[in-house]
Amino acid sequence: MKKILFLVSFLMGAIAVNAQFEKARDSVVQLFGVIMTADSLEAIPAVSVTVKGTKRGTITNNEGVFSIAVLKGDVIEFSHVSFLPGSVHVPDTLKGSQYSIVKTLVQDTAFLPVAIIRPRPTPEQFARDFVNISVAEDELEILRKANTPEARRAYLAKLPQDGREMTNRQLNNVFQRARYQGQVPPMNIFSPAAWAEFINAWKRGDFKRK
Repeated sequence: MKKILFLVSFLMGAIAVNAQFEKARDSVVQLFGVIMTADSLEAIPAVSVTVKGTKRGTITNNEGVFSIAVLKGDVIEFSHVSFLPGSVHVPDTLKGSQYSIVKTLVQDTAFLPVAIIRPRPTPEQFARDFVNISVAEDELEILRKANTPEARRAYLAKLPQDGREMTNRQLNNVFQRARYQGQVPPMNIFSPAAWAEFINAWKRGDFKRK
C-alpha cells in the first residue's frame, strides 16, 4: 500500500513539474522590432532595449532592428541619447512564441542658453580689443614653455637610471680600476675638461638651491 501511495505521489509531482515547465516555456516570447523616428520614419541605430526590472537587454543595429527573448507581460523600455524614452508592453494573452513591433521615438530637443552677439561700434575699437584680448594658454603652449634646457637637466637629475645605464656605469668602473691597476689614478682637479664643465655648470646655476 505504501509503495502504491509513493508511486501515485511521484507521478502527481512529475505531472505538476511538467505542467509548470510547459507554462514557463509557453510564456517565453521572441520579440522582434524596428525602432524608427516619429517624424521621418528613419531607422535609429544604437537604441538601448531593456526589459524593465531586469538586467537583460540589447541594442538596435544600423537598420534599427533588434531581437530579444522576453516573457509575456514584460515591459520593454527604449532609450537613446537623442530621443525621448519609450516603452512597449508585451500582451499577457499573446498566442504563439513570437511578437513583432514597430516603435517610433520622438527626437529630444536640447535648449541652450541664450547668446547675444553684438558688433563693435567701430573697426578701430574691434582692432584694439582683438589685439589686447587675453587668450588662455593651451596645454601645448604650457609644455613648450616648460621644455627648456634647465628644466630637462633638472628632470634628468631626478630620473633614476635604468638597467642599461647601471650596467654601463658598473662596467666603466671596472674598466677604470683595471686601467690604473698598480698606479695612482689621475685627479679631476688637474683636468682642464673637468674645470670647463664646472665653470659651465656654475654659469647655468646648477649649484643654486632649488
